[in-house]
Order: sequence, then structure tokens, then C-alpha cells
Amino acid sequence: MKKLSTALLLTALAVDAHAQADRTHQLDIAWNRLYDYEGITKLAERIQQTWPDRVSLQSIGKSYEGRDMWMLVVNEPATGDDRSKPAFYSDANVHGNEVQGAETNLYLVWYLCEHYEELEQVRDLVDRVAFYVLLTVNPDGRAAWFREANTASSQRAPRKPFDDDHDGEFDEDPYDDLDGDGHITWMRKKVERGTGTHKEHPDWPGLMVRVAPGEDDGDWVLLGAEGIDNDGDGRFNEDGPGYYDMNRNWPSSWNPNHLQGGAGEYPLSHPETRAIAEFILDHPNIAGVQSFHNAGGMILRGPGLAEYGQYPRQDSRVYDAIGEEGEFMLPFYRYMIIHKDLYSVAGGFVNWTAEGLGIFSFTNEMWSNKRMRQGDAPMSDVDRRRWDDRMTFGENYVAWKPYDHPFYGEIEIGGAKKMTGRVPPTWLIEEEAHRNAAFVAYHAGQMPDVELVDLEVESAPGGMHYVDVTARNSKLIPTRSQIAAEHAIGMPDRLTLRGDGIRVIAGGKPVDRWRPERIDFVERDPATQRGETGVPSRGDWTVRWVVAGSGAFTIDFESEKATNRTIRGSID
Repeated sequence: MKKLSTALLLTALAVDAHAQADRTHQLDIAWNRLYDYEGITKLAERIQQTWPDRVSLQSIGKSYEGRDMWMLVVNEPATGDDRSKPAFYSDANVHGNEVQGAETNLYLVWYLCEHYEELEQVRDLVDRVAFYVLLTVNPDGRAAWFREANTASSQRAPRKPFDDDHDGEFDEDPYDDLDGDGHITWMRKKVERGTGTHKEHPDWPGLMVRVAPGEDDGDWVLLGAEGIDNDGDGRFNEDGPGYYDMNRNWPSSWNPNHLQGGAGEYPLSHPETRAIAEFILDHPNIAGVQSFHNAGGMILRGPGLAEYGQYPRQDSRVYDAIGEEGEFMLPFYRYMIIHKDLYSVAGGFVNWTAEGLGIFSFTNEMWSNKRMRQGDAPMSDVDRRRWDDRMTFGENYVAWKPYDHPFYGEIEIGGAKKMTGRVPPTWLIEEEAHRNAAFVAYHAGQMPDVELVDLEVESAPGGMHYVDVTARNSKLIPTRSQIAAEHAIGMPDRLTLRGDGIRVIAGGKPVDRWRPERIDFVERDPATQRGETGVPSRGDWTVRWVVAGSGAFTIDFESEKATNRTIRGSID
């Protein structure tokens, strides 16, 4: 019998595996690669064309160089308009070189649509909430990073000219692809033994290692990334395209440029940040925010500055619950507070959405080099070179070759390409995208879901009646964050009782569960009860009215961050 049971189980697993293997996608997309700006635009168009009833594609604005800022809106029309539901906003690639978040956002939309029919959790999520997914905050930086020779960290800024070195000229001294191979790598110069700062690793020729104190065998000097002194000021590569930082250009805790480099002339001074702000402000139903950066494996939330203090306890509990779940879903990622665990940020995007708008917001710094192998020990330069040699067969390194430099003379050029360090290898891109998209889905799934329950009608003195109702939130995120409540951000929740034969005499919130007759009555307009603190995390908001008259009535629940609800009753 035991052998028969085992055989039946193995048969069932084999049938299930075969069924999954035979499943065909409605839309096949290669998720083992990265795409330039034109590439992500075409993918967005294909996704929208495959699911035209559930996905719309719109441009929310233009970049400095005139590129569209493409947003995919995911909404199931059978369950209502997107503005009638709690919505989740996700963006990526505010820094031009931090690219893989755009693929993650595309993967998110694709996965939700591709699996809507077969996976109940996906279907329930898409039926209940809407998604506003901005592919890239920085179209110009992304386009240039793919199109031009760059390092892993260059082309971070958008392309609006800026005088980085304050010499009256703009963008006149960028990196230079001296050998014309399409990469910006490193320059090194051979020097007399004992006078150099570096030497080649004995087991990994070409890998430069710094000479330790007391050693006298250095015979190379690293000169920096490829470049020349284009403007004759004695410096190399000091004034490339840009530079300003759109993640320092948001209203909350904004500091001027001399205090926070890259901040811009004033908050929202760039066309890209202004377009995003206008969209978010026009959609007060946004109840969750995610922004994808790279790298380091971090799940970040505010505050960005220590001067802000701490988030209110109720909000911190929600952040902690989501962040800790993120650590479970994303191996080697750490849940961190920006100013305390990383560095200070003034005028950051998620600081504005969290502190200025009261929306629960996270930034994920995608990809961690710890994913390369087992264990928690940091990766050394030797480890990285060994890993690249074994796992990518040297794909990400350029061999050193001689070059006659106009300033340094005979040098060599070579080293790591731009795909090293900040992005996963191609065969891990899909896993990274899936895990981060799943984290977004989890966060979105915790946005408020309110039902009206426990409607009761009781006799009251003087021939009147009590009408009680409870708004119950089954999810982790409240309808109003404590930040929103304390700073009166947005509209409070409302519970309104209406009926043609009903007159509302008084109304308020019960303050003693054991003595329901004790009510904190409001002074004005008792028919509409306003909940400034909203419906709490996995909690209730109960209201009692004292009414005169009889007949049918309705109670309407209205909220910016939750779907409106109606319940009906009658008084005989």
C-alpha cells in the first residue's frame, strides 16, 4: 500500500509538472536580458496590446530631451474604475544607470496579466486594486547609458546641461572611450617597481590589487576611468552630461544645492519630477508606493533625515511588518531606515510620498553581490574576478591593451565593463525581477480593504433609534496613515447615514465598549461622521447615530485609499 501511495504521488507530481511545462504564455518575453529605452517602450506596447481591456498605456509627461514617460495602468474594469479602488504606484530608474527596475516593473504587469485567470491570489489582487506603473523616471539617462560608452555608475543624471566644475562651460569634459571599444574601463601606467600603488594579482593576471602598507613591490599606478583633459583645466572627466539628482528634488525636507548636491533650483524644478508629482497628486487613491534603484540589496524607508525624528508608532509597525516580510522574500536584502542605516537624504522621492503625502513607501536597492555565492562574507575583488571567470566566462572584463595617452604617455586600458557590480548577470535577471515584483504584490495586497459590518438598529428613549455600523479593515495598511492624520493630509474617511424618512439627531464614536450609550458626539453635521484617523490596521471604526423617523436608509463609507462601500437598512 505504501509503495502504491508513493507511486500515485509521483504520478500526480509528474502530471502537474508536465502540465506546467506544457503551459503556453499569452505573451512571451525574454526576461534574461536588459532593454534600452526603445526596448522597454516596445515591451509596454506589446503588453498593452495583449491585454487591452485590463492594461492601458499613457505618457504622463516628457523628459528634458522630449522622450515620453510611459506608464502602464493595470485595472480590471469589471470591478470598477481605477480611481474607485486603492492604487499602487511603482517607478524605477530615477538614476539613468540603475536600470533593472524598469524590467521589474514590466515583469510585474506582465505577471499579473499573464496569471490573472489561473492564480486566485493574482485575480483577487487585480480585481481589488489598481496599479500605476511608471517604467522609467529618467528616460534620457537610460537611453544614454545603453547607447553610449559608460561605467557602471556613470550617466546617473538626466541630460539637462550643468556646469559641474563651475568654469562657465557645460558638460565639456565627460568620459572618453579612448580605444573606441564601446566601453569606459580603467587606465593604468607601468612604473618602476616599488613606486607604484598597485600590482597584478599573482593568480589572476590583469586584476589590480592595492599594495599593502610596508610592501614595496607595486609597479602599476591606476589613473582612473578612461578620459582626457578636454577643457585644459588639469582634471579628467569632471564635467560630464548633467549633473543633477532627481532623487533630491522633491518637496519634503528639500535642501538647496549647496547643502544637498544635485537638488536643483527648487523642488520639482525638473520636467520629470513635476510630471510625476502632478500625476500622484491627481490620484489620491494611491495607498502604496515603490521605487526601484540599484544596488546593494536594501529595502529602504524613511525618514531620510535624522532631524525629522521617527515615524509615528502606528505607521512604524506597518513599515516593519512589510519590511520584514520583504527580507523573507528577498534573500540578502536588508530592511533599513534611510538616514539611520544608510545616509542622509534631503528631498528624496519616498520621503515626499511618505512624509508629505502620508503614503506607505519603500525604495528597493536591487541586486546584492552576496547573491553570487553561499555565505555572508563580503566579496573581495579576487572573489568577483573569480566568479566572473567561472560563471560568465570573462564576459564582463576587457583585457588590458596599450594606448598612447596625450598626457600620461604609454598606458594600458582595460578592466570591468558597465554591466559589472550593479546589475545581475543575465541568467539571474528574471529571478531578481520576480522576487521584487512579488514584494510589490505583497505590499499592494496589504492596502486597505474595508467592509461595512454589524449594522444594528435599537430602540432609544423618546421614540428614537440607535443605528450602529462598523467599518472593518482586514488589511495591514490603514485607510489613513498616522502621518496623514496628524498633518491633515487629504480627506478624512466619511460614514454618512441617509434616508428620506430619517432625521439624524446626533452621531459619534462609542468610547466605552461596555457602555455603548457613552458616545463622543460631534457638534456639527452628525449625519456624516468624519474619521480623521481612518480605519486602523486590521481594525474597526464604529459609529452610532441617534435618529428619528422611520423607513429605509443607507450608510455610505467613503475613503481616498479604500473602495467606497454602502450598506442598507430600515427602521420600522
